[in-house]
Amino acid sequence: MKADLHSYLRGGRDTLLWKLDGLGEYDIRRPLTPTATNLLGLVKHAAAMEILYFGVVFGRPFDQELPYVGDGAEINADMWASADENREEIVGVYRRAIAHADTTIEALALDEVGRVPWWGDAPVTLHHVLVHVIAETQRHAGHADIVRELIDGAAGLLPSNDNLPPADESWWLDHRQRVEQAALDAGKRSNQLSVDHGQTVAAMRDQAGLLRIDHDN
Repeated sequence: MKADLHSYLRGGRDTLLWKLDGLGEYDIRRPLTPTATNLLGLVKHAAAMEILYFGVVFGRPFDQELPYVGDGAEINADMWASADENREEIVGVYRRAIAHADTTIEALALDEVGRVPWWGDAPVTLHHVLVHVIAETQRHAGHADIVRELIDGAAGLLPSNDNLPPADESWWLDHRQRVEQAALDAGKRSNQLSVDHGQTVAAMRDQAGLLRIDHDN
C-alpha cells in the first residue's frame, strides 16, 4: 500500500515541475486567477507542504530554515515568488524537500504516529499524512494544468501521458465552441424558466387578490 501511495505522490510532484518547462520568468510567476494562482508559487507551496508534513510532523526537521515556512511567515508567502527569488533555487528547494520527505516515507511504517502543530497538535499516522499530501499535491497539479493551459495552451497529466483525446487544434476549437453553445443554451433556458415562474407567481397573486376582494364584498 505504501508503494502505491508513494507512486501517486510522485506523479503529482512530477506534474508540478513539468508545468514550468519552457516558460520564461514572467509566465511562471504570472497570476491568472483572482487569488493570484501562479505556477512557481504552486511549486513553492508544495515544497513547504513536504517540509512541514514529512518533516515537522514526525520530528525530522529540514536542513534549511525558510522564511515562508512555519510560524511567523507572511500570509501566502509560499504561494508566490518575488522578482528577486530565483527559479532554480525554488525548484532546488522542492527537490530537496522531496528527497527529505521520501526518506521519512521509506523509514517509517504507515502506522507511525506524528503530531500536527497547526491542527492543534493532533496525532496522525504516516498513512493519514500521505493521503493528505497526495490530495493537496494532486489538487495543485490540477491548478497548474489549468494555469499552464491559460498561458500557452499546453495541457496534460504527465510528460509521458497527457491523458487527453488524440485530437488536433481544429477539433479542440470545435469542441470548445460546442461546449460554449451548450452553456449559452442552458443559460437561456434557465432565464426563460425564471420568467415563466415569475409570471405564474404574479398571476397567482393577482387571482388571490381578486378572491380576497370578492370575499370582502
